[in-house]
Formats: sequence, C-alpha cells, structure tokens
Amino acid sequence: MKKSINFPLIVIAVLFILAAETALFFLTTRPVTSVQDQYTVRIQVPAGTSVRSIAEKLKSEKLIHSSLVFYIAARYPFIHGLVTGGSGSFELKSGVYRISSSMNLARIFDLLSSGQQEFIRVAFPEGLTVSKIAARLEDAEVCAADEFKLAVRNTELLKEYNIPAGSFEGYLFPDTYFFTPSMEGADVVRQMADNFFDRVKRIPALADADPVKLNDTVILASIVEREYRVDEEAPLIASVFKNRVSQNIGLYSCATIEYIITEIDGRPHPDVITYDDLNIDSPYNTYKWAGLTPGPISNPGIIALEAAASPAKTNYYYFRLIDPATGRHAFSKNFSTHISEGYIYNTKKASGN
Repeated sequence: MKKSINFPLIVIAVLFILAAETALFFLTTRPVTSVQDQYTVRIQVPAGTSVRSIAEKLKSEKLIHSSLVFYIAARYPFIHGLVTGGSGSFELKSGVYRISSSMNLARIFDLLSSGQQEFIRVAFPEGLTVSKIAARLEDAEVCAADEFKLAVRNTELLKEYNIPAGSFEGYLFPDTYFFTPSMEGADVVRQMADNFFDRVKRIPALADADPVKLNDTVILASIVEREYRVDEEAPLIASVFKNRVSQNIGLYSCATIEYIITEIDGRPHPDVITYDDLNIDSPYNTYKWAGLTPGPISNPGIIALEAAASPAKTNYYYFRLIDPATGRHAFSKNFSTHISEGYIYNTKKASGN
C-alpha cells in the first residue's frame, strides 16, 4: 500500500526554507543603516581574538544585525561563500578597523580579513619636551603618557641606540608621524629615534660623530631651538653659546630656566623669569653654572641641529631680542655694546619709533 504524501508538511517545510533564505539574505546583504544615517566605530582586533568575541562586539556596537549569523558565516566556508559571493574560508586578522553601519556583511568580512590598520596622524613641532610629546600621544590615544615617559628612560633602550644619557630627550625628532592605536611606548620611542638618526646622517658635520660628540651637539641644539625664531639667526645664536662654552662662561639662557620650572619642578610655564628663578639651584641653571646643561632641554629640529653642528664663526658673546614681532636679535662682542643696544631698543619702544 502506497503511503500518502503529506502536502501540508511539505508546504510548511518549503515556506520555512524560503523564510530562512529571506532572513539570511536580509541579515547578510542589508546594512544596519543607510549611508545617510551611518555612523562609524573603531574596532580593535588584538592578535588571538576569537571570531565569536568579534561577532558579539560588532553586534553590541550595532554594526551587524546578528552575531549568530556572523559567527556561522565566518566558521563555515559554504555559508561564507554565499554571503560574500566568493570562495574559501574567513580569516580574522589583527588590526584596528573603522567599520561603518552602512557596510553589509560581505564588506565587513572583507575588511576584517585585510589586516588593514587605522593610522593616527600626530604632528610634533620643533622644541617640544618629552612631557609635552607624551601628552600629545595620550590625547591621540596612541599610548599612555606615563608609559611613554618610562620608555624614554629605559636604560636597555638607550643602550640599543648607544645614547650616553639618561633619557631620549633631544633624540625624538620633531615631525609628523602615523601611529596605530594603543602602541607600546617603546615602539613609539623607536619610531621617533629612528627618524632622528636617519636625519642626523644627512648632516655632514654629524655623519660620523661619536656618541659623546653627538650628545653634546644635541644638547646645544636643544638650547638653540628654544632661543631662535628666525632661521638664519640659528647659527649665530649657536656661535654665541659655543664661544661662551670655550671661555667657560655661563650660557645665560632663559630657556634653561624655563626647563627647570616646567619640566623638572613641574610648575606652570612662567610669564616672566624672576631673579629668584635665576638663583634656582640646579645643574640646568646656566646662570649659575658654566658649560652645557647635563642633557637636552627640548627636541630640536634640523635647523637647530645643523646650527649646533656648524655654528657661524663669530666673536659674539651676547645677543638680545630687538623685535618681538619678527623674533630678530642683535648680536654683540662685548657687554657694554649689549647693554647699549638694549637701551637703544627700549628708547625706541618708549618713543613709538
């Protein structure tokens, strides 16, 4: 006896399959939002992250409709092929991704398997100190400021670069960098220090400099960096400091006093330098001690480095700011001329000429 066909069950099964296919099509091809209503989320995928955890993360950030569908499509090559229109299995690669709510599942799979990194652009102008660089890095979410400061003073890292100092202060070249989020502080230091040594090789006077000579040049450059404002005056300012060092005369640089106040003592930047400030007991006080400071007071750029490596040949021992608007200085051979130039400038300023 022939068995009768149960048409209602067949109809239900067909309807179920159609419904499942429709749901799968919707969940995999339709993005969460339209382009007009899209929002973007930064998704970080550390090495070793599981597909399931990323699926849950994408769902919690409202970037996909279903974490289960994402997980199944990622785990089973046949389903993955249906979703993406390609072949092969899905490979989740570590990286940092910007994922938009207007992306469908195929585009999200393609992005997460690319290993593409999101880069953070950070610009560091000439003359910044370690603490100011650290603050910028933390604000940009590259790395924690404290972690960077520890890396800057890491003795093993300093040995790696053959730097005869207790810090990378001065060796972090000012430039525009492209970092990735949540970097190790040591990796950031390496990137900036590698740039420094690459640039230094292009300066003829420093190309073959030994570590001690280079360190002295960096210290001088760091002070010149904080004093000059007009490019062509940098070698002249360097010559003043070089001449004073050769005669064992204090540099008398206000920039070194500012460094003591802000970087060593941790106080706010002063509006004016007082006589009490000039008497601060610190080896960085160039009003009390002759010669170079124990270490750099900033991270100099190429102009200051070139000026310190090859100062102008002069017999100047003094310089004075004569035009705050342009940053120009007057240079003098002796103290009496230095004082008289200051008197002339103040007289002109008072008369409005």
